[in-house]
Amino acid sequence: MSDQIGQFLPMILIFAVAYFFMIRPQIKRQKDEKKFAKALKKGDKIVTKSGLYGKVVDLNDKDFSCIIETMAGRMKFDRSAISMELSKKANDPKD
Repeated sequence: MSDQIGQFLPMILIFAVAYFFMIRPQIKRQKDEKKFAKALKKGDKIVTKSGLYGKVVDLNDKDFSCIIETMAGRMKFDRSAISMELSKKANDPKD
């Protein structure tokens, strides 16, 4: 009986390591990105994932988009296209 458990122990350990180092952090990151997108408000200075800097002018809850004002004009983006990491760096008062 214990020999059978010994055979499956390495497989169980591999799954546990994969869960704690790969799957769990990705789930947490997705939750944080959704929370960030919902917390956006007019006037926030943001950076998109493609590197476009701008300011949120309007938010649309129907299609989960926002209008961003840049030096080139106004553009409509999906809120998921806004980079949370770069936004925090841009708004960080420590700089």
